Amino acid sequence: MSHIVYERDVISDPELLPELENYIVEIAKTHNVPEEKINNLALSFSEAASNGMSHGNRLDKEKKINIKVVISDSEFLVKIKDQGKGFKLDEVPDPTKLENILKDSGRGIHIMKSFLDGLTYNITPSGTEVSLSISLK
Repeated sequence: MSHIVYERDVISDPELLPELENYIVEIAKTHNVPEEKINNLALSFSEAASNGMSHGNRLDKEKKINIKVVISDSEFLVKIKDQGKGFKLDEVPDPTKLENILKDSGRGIHIMKSFLDGLTYNITPSGTEVSLSISLK
């Protein structure tokens, strides 16, 4: 099978997150992704898209996030790119350390890592792109 690609640009409006999560879930169901992986993907996607809108684009509705889904025989990949200035991944506090346990934020990356087969960040001058992947094999 060749790659199947879906792509969509949306404004940085958190009210769109439920609709976008449904968009990803419907694509996953169409391509027979197992239900337990769909739930993990949906939660991780919502977290990454929310981070792109709020942290990356600072909820600026003039800025967009780009969502790209690439499906192959072996992988379901979702890329979310914002138009922000990026961040330093190594400066994100570890939420499992005692001093961070009670903090209100900082758990998203840790949760996504535990739910996905792959999580990568590519920080560029034009924005940050996060790639979420689940194995289909």
